[in-house]
Amino acid sequence: MKAGIHPELKTTKVTCLGCGNTFESKSTVDEITVDVCSNCHPFYTGKQKLVDTAGRVDRFRAKAEQAKARREEMAKKGPKAPRIKKADEQAEAKTTPKSAETKTSDQ
Repeated sequence: MKAGIHPELKTTKVTCLGCGNTFESKSTVDEITVDVCSNCHPFYTGKQKLVDTAGRVDRFRAKAEQAKARREEMAKKGPKAPRIKKADEQAEAKTTPKSAETKTSDQ
């Protein structure tokens, strides 16, 4: 590293505006004020709450439960079930006889 181009680190007093906690750290400035610190932030205190204004968390949990139930149901069925034809395919198969298909393809 080049000498003389880096700022000098000082012992800095950090003050939390949320709870009034003060502690020392290293920085290039003499004093820092922060809105929240590790003493009052909900993540670190264990008092974190989920903000659910539109019911998104509940909807996510419901979808997760449905997916889990489907996975368990599929596991009970065993190997993959044979494919069931759609109603359109069944109707078309009934109206078009096999002999008509072969006649048109031969001509």
